Amino acid sequence: MSRRLVSAEYLSFPFRVSEEGSSKSVRESHVREQIEQVLYTDPQERVFRPEFGAGIRRLVFEPNNATLWSLTRRRISASLAEALYGEVDPESIEVRIDAQQEYLIVNISYMLAAIGRQENQLFKVNTGGMSG
Repeated sequence: MSRRLVSAEYLSFPFRVSEEGSSKSVRESHVREQIEQVLYTDPQERVFRPEFGAGIRRLVFEPNNATLWSLTRRRISASLAEALYGEVDPESIEVRIDAQQEYLIVNISYMLAAIGRQENQLFKVNTGGMSG
């Protein structure tokens, strides 16, 4: 008898509903969606979770210096470790930030805990929002 692994499904973010019901994401997409929520949510934006979010869009106009990026990397890493608890090995989270003139490039690497697979996500943040 062969065993077949069943991929877990999650509600997609942002939430979308069609005639077939709510849209779903597989684990890899779901984790990326969670990372986007952390990066683009400003601290204190959520009423019942005021500590949630990294507020990355605010950083576009901040001074481009090593101290700011070091603090930002630590804040993002801590926020991701909490938000992705159980999905991602917290020790594997690596955040790299490259500051360009008009945008930031945020590169996040992590290991999916349940399947032991390394993932890498790249986010480009500019004054008009995000692209990934």
